[in-house]
Amino acid sequence: MDYSIESSPLDKLQSDCLLVGIYENQQLSPAATQLDSQLGGLLTKLIGRGDIRGKNAETLLINNLPDGNIARIVLLGFGERSKVTRKQYRKALAAAIKTVKDSKVSAASCALLDIDVNGADSQWKARQVVEVFNDGMYQYSATKKVDDKNPLQRLAVVADDSQKALAETGLQQGIAIAKGMELTKHLADLPGNICTPSHLAEQALALAGEHDKLTCEILEESDMEALGMGSFLSVSRGSRQPAKLICLDYQGGDSNAKPIVLIGKGLTFDAGGISLKPGLGMDEMKYDMCGGASVLGLVRMATLLNLKLNIVGLIPASENLPDGAANKPGDIWTSMAGKTIEILNTDAEGRLILCDTLTYAKKYNPDVVIDMATLTGACIVALGRVPSGLFGNDDKLCNDLLSAGDAACDLVWRMPIWEEYQEQLKSNFADLANIGGPDGGSITAAVFLSKFAEEYRWAHIDIAGTAWRTGANKGATGRPVPLVSQYLLNRASA
Repeated sequence: MDYSIESSPLDKLQSDCLLVGIYENQQLSPAATQLDSQLGGLLTKLIGRGDIRGKNAETLLINNLPDGNIARIVLLGFGERSKVTRKQYRKALAAAIKTVKDSKVSAASCALLDIDVNGADSQWKARQVVEVFNDGMYQYSATKKVDDKNPLQRLAVVADDSQKALAETGLQQGIAIAKGMELTKHLADLPGNICTPSHLAEQALALAGEHDKLTCEILEESDMEALGMGSFLSVSRGSRQPAKLICLDYQGGDSNAKPIVLIGKGLTFDAGGISLKPGLGMDEMKYDMCGGASVLGLVRMATLLNLKLNIVGLIPASENLPDGAANKPGDIWTSMAGKTIEILNTDAEGRLILCDTLTYAKKYNPDVVIDMATLTGACIVALGRVPSGLFGNDDKLCNDLLSAGDAACDLVWRMPIWEEYQEQLKSNFADLANIGGPDGGSITAAVFLSKFAEEYRWAHIDIAGTAWRTGANKGATGRPVPLVSQYLLNRASA
């Protein structure tokens, strides 16, 4: 979809469909007030007869307008004027999408920068318009014929002279983040027989070919064996698809600046290995690569904005399948860090590919390392599907990510990695066990990873409950691309 800034005054604006706001006390926004005057009090009349009250996410489509330049109006409710939060603003935008879809228009204009949102400026609001609309208009079509395609092709954000500069910045940020989310969702929604480790590697190479500041190197299994990545390679033993370690290097900052390293778990299908998962819902284990897909989306966002940062993206990609050569419970492997690991459950494989990647990340002399992974079902038990789980060994990094999550409305909740949990990972036969029992599963998984991230500032984001939706609306969400994008934008502007 195409996005633009529209600076024409409302009395000269031409639009197939114009979105304007109303508050819960039936008070019109400034744009809606001006429009009401142009239409001879039509909006006031509709409000007076109770057609809309202005509650958050309430919508009213107004057709059959008097002759003029505006064919349709969507009146959009935001709740109490003094209490409009960022979440409410996004919720209202999401509600507007269905109304706009139903109107079958191919182009629309959005005059919603004048809505009072606590702690948000025109830049943030313009960005959200793009992010929310692009997310809501996403349709998966790679392996499915889509008969009812979204008709909306163009969306203009209306901004006056005082809003235009901030709105333009927000628009460009929104486009970049939306395209990053779009790539993430597309790759995650692909079936496992198409989106293999090799396919992810091909996508990374193609991405690198689009930007002169981005390079890509693919480590093959022989390369990883030479590096001593026994933990990582133990996971791919049961698969006919060769594992890949995808290494993306974006040099947008000073040559001597330490990079931000992003690591994304890329299990393109996880059957659990010998510790086989239940059959019900196993199809959703194609989403076990959402962390890796998110890294690709974030790198795409960074290149589109030419961020003044150095960013390294590492994606350990593999399958985890049962086979005669696959990992067995009780097997012991030596990681790249030299630590031996006893495999008590082959379905706890994400940490096995991540730990060697965390060790490999040291070669980049990173400023910070952030890994994102659909790591544990225990995180869903602990937090549900609203926030992602956040763990880390550095308070500033974790606080920065918490703040970024609040600003992006892509929430995280910090969890502990206290030393007491290390007792659960003790093994009689190896330096570490790969699971710590049923108690605190998301925490012990993070504690396991922390043993391989002791030499730098590190954070781990468990996206098991947030990377995709299950049920009738099954599909990837694109999280945590908005969260980490906000963190990178904050770092670039510091």
